[in-house]
Amino acid sequence: MAGATGECSWRTGTNVKGYLLAEKIDVYFDYTCPWAWGSQVWLDQVRDKLGDDLDITWKYFPLEQVNAADPGFKLWEQPNDGASSSLRSFQAAHAAARQGEEAFRKMHAALYLKRHQDGRNLGKQDVLEAAAGDAGLDLDQFRKDLESDEVFAAVEDHYTAGRELGVFGTPTIMFENGEGAYLQVDFRDLPKDPVVFWEEFVTTVRDRPEVREIKRPRKPRS
Repeated sequence: MAGATGECSWRTGTNVKGYLLAEKIDVYFDYTCPWAWGSQVWLDQVRDKLGDDLDITWKYFPLEQVNAADPGFKLWEQPNDGASSSLRSFQAAHAAARQGEEAFRKMHAALYLKRHQDGRNLGKQDVLEAAAGDAGLDLDQFRKDLESDEVFAAVEDHYTAGRELGVFGTPTIMFENGEGAYLQVDFRDLPKDPVVFWEEFVTTVRDRPEVREIKRPRKPRS
């Protein structure tokens, strides 16, 4: 997991169809959010197709902080006692990242499955260890790294940087040129053509800054 990035150079990659695609994106996420889960599955599918042409940095954006009633509350200043399932899940992701990028990717997916497919509490040690086992991690190393509070500073950095960019919810995808969007991908009906959908998203969000908001109308319930 990378920390908050500074100024980046503009680069593009090209897929097999010849369309220009952004190589680097930041995705603000929280494991409690089902829409973030949908985006994780979709973006992993895209990355599997595009390989190194798509470089994703996943950034912690705790909704517990967004929804805090106390304006002085700072999640990253809370005790490292496992009381916050949000922090605990971020600790688990951070611990997995110490075993390499691929270990993080597998753990990232496993944590979403435990939360949204199995309905488990990511604040529980046994649930996190089960996810680590599913991801093929070294469990002894994972248990040791899980106790570190190193991720707390990363949560603060990511959240603060996101707020400065105007991020308000998860998942939000930010491009290198400063354009981005909050996107709800339906986790119950994922895109059947993930790369084509990605191309359309890039064209609309990254390359058309005049598009400020798209929101579907909601039919009244009968």
